[in-house]
Amino acid sequence: MVTYAQAQAAAPGELLRTSTSFSLIVHASYEKTAPLFGPEGERAWAGKHWDPQFIHPQPAHDEAGAVFTIQHGKGPLKAVWVTTEFDKEARHFQYVYFLPEIMVTVIDVRFNPIGADQTGVNVAYTRTALTAEGNEHVQAMTEDDQSSGKDWQAAIDKYLAESTLPGTSKQQH
Repeated sequence: MVTYAQAQAAAPGELLRTSTSFSLIVHASYEKTAPLFGPEGERAWAGKHWDPQFIHPQPAHDEAGAVFTIQHGKGPLKAVWVTTEFDKEARHFQYVYFLPEIMVTVIDVRFNPIGADQTGVNVAYTRTALTAEGNEHVQAMTEDDQSSGKDWQAAIDKYLAESTLPGTSKQQH
């Protein structure tokens, strides 16, 4: 697993912009892996903090143009998300979310089928502060992004080991 981080230092009065990426290997075919990276599919492995509330479409399902909210932290703040790209054929998903008056984040997910039962996944974050307060959020979240690859790998591995994917029998490792 490789993690890259790049930050443009913000001078006083300037707004911070960072880029971070990591790669992981999902031990499943692309057809089984891709749904795990949609907002609805991610529920299976991401934990109780990941609870997208879909505004569109209804009923909720993963597609380009989906709009949903996610509770951000313990306060009343909600992040508004848009699925800007959900192209299974091109093996590319992209999300944009914003925290009003704080920051905008672009998440780019690209898939590389390695074999019948392995898929490489690259996840890249670009975070841009909207305010001076946003600089602190961008910095903290960029630091968290650097350990996300390990966390995602462990959670997905656990899910695949313990669960039955739709249309398949239990995965063994």
